Amino acid sequence: MSPYGLSKLAQEMLAARYAADGLGVIRTRSFTHIGPGQNPSYAASSFARQIARIEAGRAEPVLRVGDLDARRDLLDVRDTVRAYRGLMEQGTSGAVYNVCSGAAHPMREVLERLVSLTGIPIEVRVDPARLRPSDYPVLCGDRSRITADVGWAPRIPLSETLRDLLDHWRAAVG
Repeated sequence: MSPYGLSKLAQEMLAARYAADGLGVIRTRSFTHIGPGQNPSYAASSFARQIARIEAGRAEPVLRVGDLDARRDLLDVRDTVRAYRGLMEQGTSGAVYNVCSGAAHPMREVLERLVSLTGIPIEVRVDPARLRPSDYPVLCGDRSRITADVGWAPRIPLSETLRDLLDHWRAAVG
């Protein structure tokens, strides 16, 4: 439904062709992964960085955000890496695996959780430049195949991921 989605489909079709020719190929559909060190061009990391800058006195206490009603399947990057490793060791060649948590979180909830980790009052303002005209309201995956084939499931709760993400930005800004 978008040029990005079309490019992912083309990659998946090419990988399927190689798998059909006998090359050991495992295809993944990775949903949104977040965690310490993530580029601030992504929403959760942007929120955390802005909060860290506010705490350090380097920015006014205003958080600029995009669409907070969007719901995303968020997975800690450390769980994502564990999933990839499990797939390399036990995945079925040619199969497609969703690497996801299986739960969609409203971005408003992500923001509220991050803000709750600071004692500073922060105003939230929607920035039109951060709104995407073709954004999907909900992106959520089904992880049943990777759980069945590899025994993988996420281990790191979103609350821990968000705390670690904010702590990363506090150290980087401070």
